Amino acid sequence: MLKIDNLHANVGDTPILDGLSLSVGAGEIHAIMGPNGAGKSTLAYVLGGRPGYEVTAGSVTFAGQDLLALEPHERAAAGLFLGFQYPVEIPGVSNVQFLREALNAQRRVRGQEPLSGGEFLKLAREKAGLLKLDMDMLKRNVNVGFSGGEKKRAEMVHMGILDPRLAVLDETDSGLDIDALRIVGEGINAIMRQPDKGVLLITHYQRLLDYVRPDFVHVLSKGRIVETGDATLALRLEEKGYEEVSV
Repeated sequence: MLKIDNLHANVGDTPILDGLSLSVGAGEIHAIMGPNGAGKSTLAYVLGGRPGYEVTAGSVTFAGQDLLALEPHERAAAGLFLGFQYPVEIPGVSNVQFLREALNAQRRVRGQEPLSGGEFLKLAREKAGLLKLDMDMLKRNVNVGFSGGEKKRAEMVHMGILDPRLAVLDETDSGLDIDALRIVGEGINAIMRQPDKGVLLITHYQRLLDYVRPDFVHVLSKGRIVETGDATLALRLEEKGYEEVSV
């Protein structure tokens, strides 16, 4: 599904990614852990196509396409979803308005009929229920006045509605209390743990992995993968820290 080969990327004049290679197959959940400054968020932004992140070498293939040749909206239409560490507020635009426009734009690109207002609201209620988010929240402006946990739950509802093939989730557990962490973890499982989908889950901590059991755990250090293992690797990192695997 996703194949990253020898990826190098700069932010401004500063090299961040330094020969990163990684493959995510359909039906797989991969967790990426690593110390601050290792390049985790840079990887997410490069995959999403954020301006200011320059790829200097390497390739990324997604669902048989050259991902790096696509504009951000084309990547989304191809089935890539990027979850942000700090979801932004969009004053004056309701979640319902934003999501219906986004979903129908993607459906048009895929040759599908747009959803009517009633069809969309039915879908939105279903996905909001998975994340235990009141529909009244979706009628409010995007993330405006939301707590940190509400922003993350709303973003997972966005993911459920857009129904991506691959979700790249950048520290989705950041700012979540114990209950919200469990709800978000269960939501990720319900939406993305499917044989035709994949997840790249970026996190500092093992705690989210108690709910979203990864198939593989990778340690990212100084812009490249330095160790790969199963879920027990995350437990070892939690106990001993990154120093023993960072090079």
